[in-house]
Amino acid sequence: MHSAVESMLEKYNCKSNFDYIHALKEIIQEITLLGLYRSGFYSKAAFYGETALRIFHGLERFSEDLDFTLTKKNENFDFSSFLKFVKAELESFGFELDIETKTKLKNTNIKSAFIKGGTLIHLLKINSVTPPVSGVHPDEKIKVKFEIDIDPPEGATTEMKYHLIPIPFTVQLYTLPSLFSGKLHAVLCRNWQNRIKGRDLYDLVWYISKGAKVNLNHLNKRMIQTGHLQIDDTFNNTTLVNKLMERICSIDFNQAKLDVLPFIKNPDSVELWSKDFFISIIKDHAFIPSP
Repeated sequence: MHSAVESMLEKYNCKSNFDYIHALKEIIQEITLLGLYRSGFYSKAAFYGETALRIFHGLERFSEDLDFTLTKKNENFDFSSFLKFVKAELESFGFELDIETKTKLKNTNIKSAFIKGGTLIHLLKINSVTPPVSGVHPDEKIKVKFEIDIDPPEGATTEMKYHLIPIPFTVQLYTLPSLFSGKLHAVLCRNWQNRIKGRDLYDLVWYISKGAKVNLNHLNKRMIQTGHLQIDDTFNNTTLVNKLMERICSIDFNQAKLDVLPFIKNPDSVELWSKDFFISIIKDHAFIPSP
């Protein structure tokens, strides 16, 4: 394994094969961001979502997806040329990975690709992993999902941030208030069906704990785009809080906890989850709009 990857692995203090697999996925994500930087991708697109929150703002939970959005609508956008840079970058660090684009069966604003490679072969490349490797099926794959929104809702703000690993480079990403808007939209509007996404609730608690402001204009535009608001609907802090309260009252928190536990290190952080807990912290948060 490349010496830079070995150095990146050191910060994880891995104890098991599961820890190494988890660490490899995060390292692949960071090298992917570097490859996109070299391709000029961030002149057209911005990084957002949970992985952006983890890498640039310290969210303490793992996310398997890399989410991006164009800064301007482009229905003909083709990211294949950018993905070539990603593959070359990953190979330069010793990763044997394929990148497959996904063909959507229905009309959607989201284009997807998957970064995939054999788990076992990459574990055996790590100096500190001694064969034989137990508990890993020979056909198990490391997989990182890559998505880009080609028709972004209006109103988001972006910023350029430096990232120092594996080398210094810059990434354009949503500002924290715009990231918060995206998460509030997920909490309010995501179709959970029978699988409540506790990860959304975990992130909501994180934003509230940081006293984050919200880009209310961007949230409004997102909800209009997905049909959860009409253009002439009143939407302000009061309606936001009321909608959140309504959503919270419909949640099975035992299911929500089960969803998020594989993605966090400390199960105690969700022990208090209940309807009363979320109603209380939502009432106490001001949801101050960003300027």
